[in-house]
Amino acid sequence: LKGTILSFTNNPFLVDINNSVKLIESGGVLIDGSFIKDIGEFSKLKSNYPHAKVYDYGKNLITSGFVDCHMHYPQTAIIASYGKRLLDWLNEYTFPEEKKFIDIDYARKVASLTLDLCIKNGTTTLASFCTTSINSVDAFFDEAKKRNMSVIAGKTCMDRNAPEYLIDSVNSAYDDSKRLIKKWHNSNRSYYAITPRFAPTSTPEQLDSLGSLWSEYPDCLMQTHLSEQKEEIEWVSKLFPESDSYLDVYDKFNLVRKNSIFGHCIHLKDNEIDMLKERQSSIAHCPTSNTFIGSGIFKLKEISSKKINIGLATDTGGGTSFSMLKTISEAYKISQLNNFSIHPAQLFWLATVGSSISLGLESKIGNIEKGYYADLIVINLASTLEIEQRQRRAKNFWESFFPTLIMGDDRAIMETWVNGNEINYKQY
Repeated sequence: LKGTILSFTNNPFLVDINNSVKLIESGGVLIDGSFIKDIGEFSKLKSNYPHAKVYDYGKNLITSGFVDCHMHYPQTAIIASYGKRLLDWLNEYTFPEEKKFIDIDYARKVASLTLDLCIKNGTTTLASFCTTSINSVDAFFDEAKKRNMSVIAGKTCMDRNAPEYLIDSVNSAYDDSKRLIKKWHNSNRSYYAITPRFAPTSTPEQLDSLGSLWSEYPDCLMQTHLSEQKEEIEWVSKLFPESDSYLDVYDKFNLVRKNSIFGHCIHLKDNEIDMLKERQSSIAHCPTSNTFIGSGIFKLKEISSKKINIGLATDTGGGTSFSMLKTISEAYKISQLNNFSIHPAQLFWLATVGSSISLGLESKIGNIEKGYYADLIVINLASTLEIEQRQRRAKNFWESFFPTLIMGDDRAIMETWVNGNEINYKQY
């Protein structure tokens, strides 16, 4: 693939931008099968591999596909549902929709649509919650397998404080999750995440059983929610009065570890931030849902300064867009309200490498490096009239890139490559 190549050599939150980014104009990425075989100046690659088929993207940007580290594919149909706070929103919109996913055909239809929307927007890897139905998990992994996509997902577990038609039990949550791990984990680029929805919808007994399950399969991930809204935190304190904090609830059941990823984390206490750092857990920053549901402003500057890993996520359908570019734009704006102007390199890091680290896949995806999967996107930095007229005035690469990060959408995604194959979202 010929174009302008953007990759990362270091974390731009920790290292000077000039020493964390590698930019190759007139560059090339050599793909061999599913993997990246070489990167460099196009002329040298062409000389070394004269028989390779050339895809010439001119001066357009070639970089890693986006990695969405927290979303809910069963909520695709209810995206942009009006109003309400989190707990009301779950009861009015989410739970009735999730009831439908016991039907495998319905689940496949929505999973297919969700993955197509992600590909259309340049997202090549996503981590999704499913529902309490096994069918919802099988459908999602099946559809991802058709596309050779790397995905992370798990059966959502909840045995209280939810409608009877969705509730599982301590035993079914454990048994179903275990069967699904054996079926899907680390197979066909699929990875399993043990998935308690959040502390209020699981009894202590269920959380304990899921902690035990994770000890049996420690290379799985664990995904859940943490400190999204103040009402939710108050509810947790009433349900678990013996715990010092919301995060302490999960810790008591051995659910705070290196491969745990917590969505939102807006209203963290200092001791919770310290625990996340100590345990090397990750945070999924979900800016569009945090504003849409009125949850609050994520303290990106403070938390990133603690060297806690942060990934970027759409959180659809609480989030309002499948586009990681729009999510990047909202992350920038929210951070501005916290007096932190994120550099474009840092924004893009969050949506690629940061998210891949959150999912434990940083040695396989999220960057352009030899031996990584060829999950790539080609970005047009002049995709609309308003972006093009601003980009023409740019004095350097970052000025050229920034308008797309702030105003771009799926129109900026010229091409998506998954597993070394040019992929058209419409073909499925």
